Amino acid sequence: QVQLVESGGGLVQPGGSLRLSCAASGFPLDDYAIGWFRQAPGKEREGVSCISSSDGSTYYADSVKGRFTISRDNAKNTVYLQMNSLKPEDTATYYCAAQEVVTGLYKYWGQGTQVTVSS
Repeated sequence: QVQLVESGGGLVQPGGSLRLSCAASGFPLDDYAIGWFRQAPGKEREGVSCISSSDGSTYYADSVKGRFTISRDNAKNTVYLQMNSLKPEDTATYYCAAQEVVTGLYKYWGQGTQVTVSS
């Protein structure tokens, strides 16, 4: 069964850290670029970060640049999103998705993990 499963979300105080994991099963993660997205209530989904399948190049949205770090461990078929210096505006449901290199389409999506930043 092909699936992506996110974990690592939770409640954290402003300034705190969380590490999200995106574990793939049923397909080789290293054949896909992986993106992290988030969606807050009443807002559109936004791209947060992504990492390529080939050379490990990364992209970050301006809102998280310098605070979030994406990485991948192909041996574990897992991608991580380290989130530091969290702010209340980072509160959202975070999703990972696998992008087909050939089509550029995000083919597989996880179910999401909730991140709440609040004092």
